Amino acid sequence: MSDLQMARFLASVEHRAFRMALVAVRHRDDALDIVQDAMLQLVQRYGSRDASEWPPLFHRILQNRIMDCHRGKRWSRLLMPWRDEPEDGHPGFDIADPQQLPQAERLQQTRAMARLQTALQQLPLRQQQAYLLRHWEGLDVKQTADAMRCSEGSVKTHLSRALAALKTQLAEDWP
Repeated sequence: MSDLQMARFLASVEHRAFRMALVAVRHRDDALDIVQDAMLQLVQRYGSRDASEWPPLFHRILQNRIMDCHRGKRWSRLLMPWRDEPEDGHPGFDIADPQQLPQAERLQQTRAMARLQTALQQLPLRQQQAYLLRHWEGLDVKQTADAMRCSEGSVKTHLSRALAALKTQLAEDWP
């Protein structure tokens, strides 16, 4: 495939991939490294594949990098418990054309996104992955299963549990 097609694909996924990594690892620099590594690996290993194969491949690589980061942090916490790396501030979520909304509605939407972000960070990693891949990235169950390297049934289970937990945590935001 052409370099231009790959550049367009990477540009189309970079912001959502960064948000996904940021929710999962809660550290901006780690999230940036994860996305950059995932993009680089996609280009190097799978750039010659058909463009229709790139989304599930990219998300599989991204999820593997997120898992690697979690494993590394787990060992770091075990070996050096005095080192704690809190993320300063909360990652932001963009809303489409916020200037076109009335100020009260923009504020309400911003607060709802902050609550969603907090709730997502409290989910177990596999539930986060299932939710983000299915609802943010729009992957189907099979593509999500491929990206997460699990069965389609596991994706459905993780997603169901994630939605139940989010509904409980965000009860005031749900109709």
